[in-house]
Amino acid sequence: MTKEMRWRIMALQAIMVLVFGFCAGFLYWGSGFVNGMVHDQLAAQQIFFPAKGSPALDAREFPDLQQYAGQQVDNGDKAKAYANGFIGRHLEKVANGQTYSQVSAKAQANPQDAKLAGQVQTLFRGETLRGLLLYAWGWSQVGLYAFYAAIGLTVATIVFLGALAFEVALAYRRRPYPVVRPAVA
Repeated sequence: MTKEMRWRIMALQAIMVLVFGFCAGFLYWGSGFVNGMVHDQLAAQQIFFPAKGSPALDAREFPDLQQYAGQQVDNGDKAKAYANGFIGRHLEKVANGQTYSQVSAKAQANPQDAKLAGQVQTLFRGETLRGLLLYAWGWSQVGLYAFYAAIGLTVATIVFLGALAFEVALAYRRRPYPVVRPAVA
């Protein structure tokens, strides 16, 4: 390998170290930003799971939510558990498992029915909150994937840095580069 070729390889490796390092740093920042935003927005809502042993969190009806008893919904996993496990199960009982759109259609056909109107309001509010909590969970997953991608790019940066160090060591070794002479015919 000629000296010029080795310098080109080292320049390319240095560029790769800078690019991968920058991208890894950006992904670490993005992951932290997303998770911080999800936490801050959820914490501001002051949503709490019912206390352990309370009738609202019956262990027979909500066995999967017992681990969260009394805790505040402040991260994506808790938001998903509260949305699907707590709100979702309560909404199923409002109108015998019917959704907001189904009950709303019935209420529009019968505007004088106060019971249907109340179910429409309850389902609308519950499904809206459930959807917003699931958005928070979705964004927390984006933050998690960004974190994993940042780890992968950090490893790639270290590999390219090691390769660059190896090339630099070879470039400054004491032995001169071999001279490649064309064959004489």
